[in-house]
Amino acid sequence: MDELVREVLGGREAWFVGGAVRDELLGRPVVDVDVVTRDPEQAARTYAKRSGGFPFALSEKHASWRVALDGNRTVDFTPVHGQIESDLARRDFTVNAIALPVAGGAHIDPSGGIEDLELRLVRAVSESIFEDDPLRLLRAVRLEEELGFRLAPLTEELVRASAHRVSGAAGERVIAELARLGPHGYARLEELGLLSALGGSVDERLGRIDSPDYRLVAAFRERIFAFPISTSLRRYARALLRADPPPNDSPREIYGLRRATEPWTSDALAFVGAEDLTDAVEAARATEPTQPLVRGDELGMPPGPEVGRLLDRIAEERAAGTISTREEALELARRERKQ
Repeated sequence: MDELVREVLGGREAWFVGGAVRDELLGRPVVDVDVVTRDPEQAARTYAKRSGGFPFALSEKHASWRVALDGNRTVDFTPVHGQIESDLARRDFTVNAIALPVAGGAHIDPSGGIEDLELRLVRAVSESIFEDDPLRLLRAVRLEEELGFRLAPLTEELVRASAHRVSGAAGERVIAELARLGPHGYARLEELGLLSALGGSVDERLGRIDSPDYRLVAAFRERIFAFPISTSLRRYARALLRADPPPNDSPREIYGLRRATEPWTSDALAFVGAEDLTDAVEAARATEPTQPLVRGDELGMPPGPEVGRLLDRIAEERAAGTISTREEALELARRERKQ
């Protein structure tokens, strides 16, 4: 990706910036490349034509463009603000405020980012970075965890003092940052006062399942619905939150739990601290019939909620072992309708 950028922008003012420069200096894989240049749209369209990628406007407000490549790789082109040094001064952390001229030459590092890479520190470029964009409060913790770094002392003080601002970040961006955090990152958010400012907290449930969605529900519980989350995450959260530990591992109780929480029953068991029922759930899954004893149209009733209720009762009794044939299922339905 870098070589093609050099071919496309050869002879023009342009710099590699941000995480790509940082990760290359750290010897980490580089998946996304960021370039600042005087004409981002033209650069993006030319790069896309040469690479076979797809160009689109990333932000009309900021005149930024992105080229999407195969393998989930991207190249972003953004306008340079004044001179490159003034552009870097607008960035968040010193390790992300290093530029490398596309045409070749030494790194441009006005805020000491290379030294902070050696010291393994996340340091704010200026005291106003969290006022400019409160999402950077979460990004600071994410960088700590992803890179194995630590907040510089004065930057940590600034994070704590600015923690109340984090609720002002757009919900979609907050969820995207939180989804990249592991248990240590969540614990760090709580330590810095950021998690409580978002309405969350950490308890013993957090680390039971290694899943971004699980951690979101474990940290925020019912408050997760205040965020603009996907339909799939909403369904997952509802399943975990309506789970109740069954009093025993009888087939009837396991059926009721699974009916309320599948296909996420295993995660729900962890959420409510009932992992000892995992074997019973797995056994029920392995022996679950592939076909129902009866269909709704065989009950002699018009379609409606009552048909669904009777089919659920038949399935429950079948799971409990009290019925096993079509005739027994129909008899159960007749008895239920008389009540």
